[in-house]
Amino acid sequence: MNLESPTVTVEKTQQEVFEFLTKVENFEQLMPESKQKFEKLNDSRFLFQLKGMPEIVLEQKGSTEHSTVILGAASEKLPFTLTANIVNTENGKSTTQLIFEGQFNAMMGMMIKNPIQNFINTLSENISKI
Repeated sequence: MNLESPTVTVEKTQQEVFEFLTKVENFEQLMPESKQKFEKLNDSRFLFQLKGMPEIVLEQKGSTEHSTVILGAASEKLPFTLTANIVNTENGKSTTQLIFEGQFNAMMGMMIKNPIQNFINTLSENISKI
């Protein structure tokens, strides 16, 4: 399953957005209002829970300086990655798009597609406000 958020413009440079997204504690600011729990576990891992959903642990899986931050599920039960692609534009601004890639069976995919699309859209929208 591959899902993409809309590309949003951020009033920060590519480097500033990259530095923001590589600090896992900052993801608490990006979470939807339905967030019930958020906990930084260490410098590269955090746990969150949205209303009606199980707890999910995300960890940084990699990054490319100033342009890409890759988060992934810490559990093999839900194998997925969430990649932030950051592009520098002019006048100290940048754009960001989130890409979700997961390996799910067809039934699971049907159940989680809309909630995940809404989730990454909200994260993207909130990135535009940092």
